[in-house]
Amino acid sequence: MVYCAWAQEATTQEVTGPTITFEEKAHEFGDIHQGDVVEHVFAFENTGTEPLIITNVQVTCGCTAPSWPRDPIAPGQSNEIKVRFNSAGKSGRQNKVITVVSNAVESRSQIKITTNVLPKEVEETEGEQ
Repeated sequence: MVYCAWAQEATTQEVTGPTITFEEKAHEFGDIHQGDVVEHVFAFENTGTEPLIITNVQVTCGCTAPSWPRDPIAPGQSNEIKVRFNSAGKSGRQNKVITVVSNAVESRSQIKITTNVLPKEVEETEGEQ
């Protein structure tokens, strides 16, 4: 038996379609106190070739509230996703993953916030004597 194989040159195909590229994918708030509300803005750019449409931003609990652009983001344009975290009722290390659902080539992207929630500071009782 004789086998014959043809070698093909590797072709690099450019990916077409929208692509979401974040400046950073994680943010650490450090230590905060129980009851504090903190927020962070995740900047991104559509580095693809077609308009990017974010259809949903999913969070794992009601303590995290995202806001995002509803209009299409043209190729080369930048925008942002704002994430607000309410630490009421939380304590210790918190790691919140936010899933961005879009029409991008990779339809799901993840960003995350982390913080350490310390016990609430007692301010009212001090000095009231």
